[in-house]
This record gives sequence, C-alpha cells and structure tokens, in this order.
Amino acid sequence: MRRTIFSIFTHRILASSNSTRATTTTFLYSNPLNREPNGGFTFFRRFSFTRRPPEPDPNDPSTLMKEDGVSVCCQMWLENFREPDRTVTNLSSYLRRFELWVLAYQKVSADETGAYVPRSTIERSALEDLLALRNAVLDNRFRWGARLDFFLKSPKDKTDYGSLSKRKIKAILTTSQPAPFQDKIVQEVLFMILEPVYEARFSQKSFAFRPGRNAHTVLRVIRSSFAGYLWYIKGDLSTILDGMKVGFVINALMRDVRDKKVIDLVKSALVTPVITTKVGDDVVKKKKTKRKYQKKRVLAEDEPKPDPYWLETFFGFAPEEGEKTPSWGHCGILSPLLANICLDELDRWMEGKSKEFYRPSKSDVIWNRPEGEAEHGNTSWPEFVPTSGPDKTRKMDFIRYGGHILIGVRGPRADVATLRKQLIEFVDQKYMLKLDNESLPIEHITKGIMFLDHVLCRRVVYPTLRYTATGGKIISEKGVGTLLSVTASLKQCIKQFRKLSFLKGDRDPDPQPCFRMFHATQAHTNAQMNKFLSTMVEWYRYADNRKKIVNFCSYIIRGSLAKLYAAKYKLRSRAKVYKIGARNLGRPLKEKKGQSPEYHNLLRMGLAESIDGLQYTRMSLVPETDYTPFPSNWKPNHEKALLEYIRLEDPKTLEGQKSCIREQGLVSPQDYISMLVWNYKRNAIMMDQLSLLKSASSNAGKDQQLLLGSNQEDHDHLTKEMEENNVGIHAAQM
Repeated sequence: MRRTIFSIFTHRILASSNSTRATTTTFLYSNPLNREPNGGFTFFRRFSFTRRPPEPDPNDPSTLMKEDGVSVCCQMWLENFREPDRTVTNLSSYLRRFELWVLAYQKVSADETGAYVPRSTIERSALEDLLALRNAVLDNRFRWGARLDFFLKSPKDKTDYGSLSKRKIKAILTTSQPAPFQDKIVQEVLFMILEPVYEARFSQKSFAFRPGRNAHTVLRVIRSSFAGYLWYIKGDLSTILDGMKVGFVINALMRDVRDKKVIDLVKSALVTPVITTKVGDDVVKKKKTKRKYQKKRVLAEDEPKPDPYWLETFFGFAPEEGEKTPSWGHCGILSPLLANICLDELDRWMEGKSKEFYRPSKSDVIWNRPEGEAEHGNTSWPEFVPTSGPDKTRKMDFIRYGGHILIGVRGPRADVATLRKQLIEFVDQKYMLKLDNESLPIEHITKGIMFLDHVLCRRVVYPTLRYTATGGKIISEKGVGTLLSVTASLKQCIKQFRKLSFLKGDRDPDPQPCFRMFHATQAHTNAQMNKFLSTMVEWYRYADNRKKIVNFCSYIIRGSLAKLYAAKYKLRSRAKVYKIGARNLGRPLKEKKGQSPEYHNLLRMGLAESIDGLQYTRMSLVPETDYTPFPSNWKPNHEKALLEYIRLEDPKTLEGQKSCIREQGLVSPQDYISMLVWNYKRNAIMMDQLSLLKSASSNAGKDQQLLLGSNQEDHDHLTKEMEENNVGIHAAQM
C-alpha cells in the first residue's frame, strides 16, 4: 500500500464541576514517505483537540420535563393533606411546572380525539406551542375565549384561519362556539392545582363533584347514619349552581388561596363574557320536505366515537339531584369545584349546628356518648334503633349532594322549625337566595322522603330481645324499634322510562318500541340492552326492593324490544315474537323475504344460541340487595392511602413502631440486618485475634509459659463468644 493513513479516535469524558461533558478526540497521522521495509511507519504526528457538546437549547420544551406530571400531582396532594389548615401562597410555582401542562394536554387531547397520547409521541411543534401558552399565562398575555388568535390548536383542528372569508369570520365571532382547545388546557391545569388544596379542607358531608364520592355513597350514609331520625328537611339550592357574583366566588377562593396569579386567572375567566347565539337569530322558516334516507356518517380517524345507545339511555335516568352541572363563564371543568368552594361555608355552618343541637340522654341506648359515634341497635340490623320519645337523645345530621341538602333530626318538631328558620336566614345573608317554608318542607319519616330517586321510610319491627338477668337467667321479650328502609321509587322509574319514550300511559304503562335501534342487528340490539340492564342492576344495588325494580325494568325493555322486532320482521304481535325468539329473545328471528338472514349459517351449524338473550327475565336472577356495613368515619380509598402515607413518614410513628416491636420481642427487618452486620464484623475481629493468639502460641519458647497460659485463656473465651454469636445469628435467621 503506497499511502496509508491511520486515524484512531479516543474519547475521554471530562467531568467538570457544573456536570458538563467534554470530548477529547486524538488523531494519529502517519507520514507515508518514511516507511520501514516491512511496511511499518517511522513516526506519528499527533493532533488533538477538545470538542464540547452543544449547550441545551433553552427553547427546547423537552428540557423542561424533569419529572412525570403524575408525580408532581402526587406531591401536591401530599403537601396539602399533610397541612390542611395552612394558607396556600405558592401555587404559581406549580403553574410554571411544564410537566403539568403536558399532562393537561394529554387529558384534553384524549377527550378531543378519543385516544390517549403518550408523552413520547407528542410532536415538538405541539410542545413548543404548549410552552408558548404557558408563558402567555405567566406573562398575563392569555385571553379567555379567543376564537381567531391561538397559541395552541386542537390536533383535529385543520382550519386555516388566515384564509377565512369575512362572512365566516363574522359567524365565528358572533355565534356560539365550543370552548377553545387552549382554554380547556388552562382550565385543566388550574383544576389540577386547586383540587388537592380544597379536597383536604372540604367537609365530609358533601358528596357531589368530588373524587371517590357518588350517589351510592350518599345512599349508604343515609342507611347507616340516618336511622332513628323522625323529621327531615329537604332543600333545593340548585339555583346557586347557575352562577354567583364574581366577588363572592373570589372571596370564597381567597379564604385558603392567596396566590395572585391563580386568583387573577379565575377572576378573568368569570368576568370575560361568553358569546352565545340569541334565540331566533338563526331560525329560518323552511318548507317541510320529505325526509330522505341518510347514509351512515363515517367518523374521521381522530374523531372520538359517540356514546353508545345504552349509555345515553342510562344518562336519561339521572335523578333530579344530579341533573344540573354548574358551568360558570369560561371556567369549564373548574366550575363544579368553585361551586363546592362556595357551598363549603354552608357545610361548615351545618356542622356547627349539629354540634349545638346534640344533647345525649342517659336513658337512650343510642348516641348517648359524648362523641355521638356509638354503634347502635342490633348488630344484625345496622339500621335498627328504638323509637323516639321525649326522653330520647336529640341529634341531627345532614348531607349535601350538589345543590340539594337533606337534614335528618331526632327531636321535637318545634326545634326543627327553629333550625329551618335559621337556615333560611343564613342562605339569605350568605348567598342572597330567598327561601321560604314551602321550599324547605318539614316531613315526617312515615310519609316517605324522596332523595336520589329512592324513598326513605320507616318500618316498625318487633324483634325478640334476649338478655341475661340477675342470677344467670335468660329472659326473652318482645322489643319495639324502627328499621330505616331505602327503597327505589317505582313511580320515579316509570317517569324516567316515559321521558325516554319507552312507555306511554300513566295508570297502566304500556311499553313502546325503541325505533332508535331499528336498523341494528338483533345481536347488537340485545347486547346494548343487556349493558343497560347491567347498569340498572348496579344503580339499584342498595335498594331494598332491588329485585322488584330490576325485574320491572327488564319487563319494560323486553316488551319494547318485542314490539320493535314485531314491526321490523312483520310478525304482527309480541306473542309471535316470544314464540319464535323465546322469552329472552335469544333465538334468531325470521328475516324479510329476499334477504339472507344474518344468522343463517349459525342456524345451519346449530349455533343459534350465540345471540345473547336478555338478562334478568326472572326475578330470581336478580342479585340480592347489598347490605354491607358502612363505617361511620368512612373516607375514600385515595384519602386513606394519603393519610396512611403521611402517618408512616412521621418519625414519631416510626419510633413508636420500633418500641412496640422491641416490647413484643419481635425484630424489624432493619434491626435484623444491622444485627447481622454487627455480628459478622465482630466475628471477623475475633478471628483476627485468634489468629494472633495461635501464632503467638506456636512461636513461644520455654521461657514464655506464663504468657502462653494467659493466651490460652483468651483463646477459650473468644471461641465461646463466637459460638454464642453464631447461635444468635442462626436464631435471627429462623
């Protein structure tokens, strides 16, 4: 080879104090003119230079994501539950965390497109726009409700707003439009920041718009805690959810949060007007035209699927207390949280009244302890309590679900009327809401109180009480008590079915065909209705008449489908449909002539039963009512986990556990490991000493007999101590 060049690259990583990395590259260049006969090189020239990596780009959003957004949220929840009474002033630091903005982008994108977007798949252009949105919020350049000037657009929004005509621009600016994508992200970030602050402070008596609390929780609380209450006050404050004065909302928010940046953002969202189309602006009278067949619309790739029919139907069963969701200005998902913040003063006031009203009686067997948390009644019936009387304990309790409150009182009716008068005055002064006695009626338990489409009523029972008298004699006698019954309202169920056009008629309801599923197959229709029935079974899980009410729902659905199939397959009557399709409509029905039946091959192969029949066609198939005991101081699972984690972090708790372990003679894993290490180290030291003694004894002469004697004693002592240590280690391992 006439000309040869060897280049050897060696990389040397140099660590500096600021953790920057430098790369040293060395080139060895050989001169081809000076060669040895064997092809070697006589000399090399060395050129070396240092190449430093490029400094991180401050405009690169990926450098700002140092942690996971979920871990940042967990940190906020822990901080607020650790000190729930402190005034929060440092929320702007979390508003700057880019991880929260990325997490909000993922959540809103999932709602927009119907698919979750992993953080690694977010495009850099979207991250740069998201960073620009965050900076605009921090610099007070963000404006709510912007319709043409965006920092960030939705992934499915492909509109070129720069090339729109004046007519389209005017239509966008003057008509009702959905909330901009960037507004939803800012709302999500504010919600993630404010929710842990107030969840640690909210009353345990409020259950709507909060994580881990739902209508089932309310029913279980009523069943376990409201037994024995004779008088009930049911109030409707849902008009507050329509909106409140901005000043009152901000004052309620500033009781616990003193961060100017967050307060100004919420205030501007409340103050900025929302553009809505006036009724009648776009209403144009058109001639009635014949309805044409509409083709099925094909969804776009990034378009979320609409709710299935069974879910829409179940949403139609929403009780009156859960129908209204607050929407204040541009607050969006922040509105329910703000409503709970404003109504939290009512919860605190009611808690104070409950403590004032409580008067225990020594002659009463329930609620006669100072804390009022004694277990009452028979253990087999958690709701069983003795009847009331003038010498019984006075007590009251309440719950709030959204804008609806339910107050239970055990005491004279005069005291209940006084409490109602005080409640009317408080609501008038605090919320500027005029209430009267008709809007807050006082009802006795015997008349039945409707709440969340369930009727609360009292059943008098006469159980046999057995107890041991003086002398060991067992006495059995009849007792008198009441049993709180939580029953699903059949009348309300019929009303909901009629609203969804499944029924007609009042006294003798007749099922109507659900023509919405006319073009669906029999298998798909049955599957949709089975999901609906399964959801209804879960909704009436804690109703005493669960079997009866679910069997009634199954009857209505089965009759509606039978009429639908009779019209679709021209079978004339429901009886003929049941004859062909069986009681549960699980067999395939006959198709029209000239069309190949959908399940023709299944029929030929004997697989006709693959069509799922309707569930719960018999009352015996409906599951029993869930009577699982509900603890008095119940808390959601996430709050239990947070409080347990905080308690374990406390050094006092750790020391207490260690002392308890020592007292019981147990060994913790940490003490076990430290003991093993200490014993092994001590044995090593003893081995060194024994080796020295042995060497001394082997090298000793006749003149050192006295020294040998002492060494032999030390040798025996060390050997015995090592054996004891080994026994201790073996016992610890066992």
